[in-house]
Amino acid sequence: MIWKLFLFIFFCLSFSFCSNTNITVAEPSSIHKKAEEALKYCKQKKMNTTFCILIDMSIPSGKNRIMVYNFTSKSVEKSGLCSHGCGTNPWGATLSKENPVFSNVAESHCSSLGKYKIGARGYSNWGINVNYQLHGLESTNSNSVSRQIVLHSWDAVSEIEVYPNGTPEGWGCPAVSDNMMRYIDSKLKASGGNILMWVYR
Repeated sequence: MIWKLFLFIFFCLSFSFCSNTNITVAEPSSIHKKAEEALKYCKQKKMNTTFCILIDMSIPSGKNRIMVYNFTSKSVEKSGLCSHGCGTNPWGATLSKENPVFSNVAESHCSSLGKYKIGARGYSNWGINVNYQLHGLESTNSNSVSRQIVLHSWDAVSEIEVYPNGTPEGWGCPAVSDNMMRYIDSKLKASGGNILMWVYR
């Protein structure tokens, strides 16, 4: 009987310790590996080597998958949800939340994989009314400017993870939450330009 009481007290203390301790979850090594590749690319192309933006499209749209990665601290400064293109599905639906289709073709309503240089800041009809032009640097996203693919916010994108639900899908632009866009906007305005955004899966 005494040993049962001891076991009960041990579990209570263990639970109390865990519930009051900030446990740091390690970032997946795949993120750091991708960031190392990104930094190497930035050095080769004489782009900004302070930070970049990574978007991992292998992650379901209801989970955080856009990351502001700090090259100096080798860590993710901030992450959030990010939409992708609906393709042949209805605009605003979440039917391809785990298996998006990618395309570089005009009017495909798909997102495009590849590296981008983040360009000029402009006005957006969506979210906080700010967007950034995206210049595709690879054959998989070379039509981004003519397709008017931009980085912007959308009030339909949640500030928190919604998985197993998905994030509403637009016509190909990477759209983020308003607060995520405010954070990215402040970083970009202070950066001096030539920031890499890499969309991959």
